This record gives sequence, structure tokens and C-alpha cells, in this order.
Amino acid sequence: QVQLVESGGGLVQAGGSLRLSCAASRRIFSINAMGWYRQAPGKQRELVADITSRGRTNYADSVKGRFTISMDNAKNTVYLQMNSLKAEDTAVYYCAAGPWQGINDYWGQGTQVTVSS
Repeated sequence: QVQLVESGGGLVQAGGSLRLSCAASRRIFSINAMGWYRQAPGKQRELVADITSRGRTNYADSVKGRFTISMDNAKNTVYLQMNSLKAEDTAVYYCAAGPWQGINDYWGQGTQVTVSS
């Protein structure tokens, strides 16, 4: 069974940076897109950013200009560089992967990101 393993979460002060990583436990040839979602307490899970194997990206308006998503196709690994973090970025961040943007067959277990103001 394929697993997505996330790392890089933690506690950071407002204005700081974090880099999230997510790797598949084995190569999955059906994956053409990977992405990051987040869920804050009391809120629905929302898309943060996703990317296709050809480099097409999609960002939530709230993170544009601050977050950058990238992907290593050969390793089924996706990264999220988060800069200028705000308190409202605090959430559990989930990695996802699937055949296309918005269609996710695999999910990670989540990693906590806490931004202190």
C-alpha cells in the first residue's frame, strides 16, 4: 500500500518560513499531480496549492506570492516553501496525490503548522 509521508511542519513566528516535504513510499506511475491542503480548527479542508508533472501550478489566493510549490516527478515528491507566514496559516497541512489536479487518490497523515503572532 502506498503511503504519503509528510515532514517539515512545526512552530514558527509570524513572518518566518517553513518548508514542507511529502514523499510517496514507492514510485507511482499514475501520479501526475500532487498538492497541499490545509484544515484549521473548525474550518473545512481547503486547497493551498497543487502542481502537475508538467509544472502547471494552482494557488489559493490567500497564499499567492508567499508560498511556492514544486515537484520532483521521478521521486513522487512535492515541496511547499512557505514564506512570510501569518497566524491565519496555522493549520494541519495534508499532502495529496493523484492523476490530475483536484483528483486525489492518496493522502498523507497531516503535519501541524503553527504560526505565532
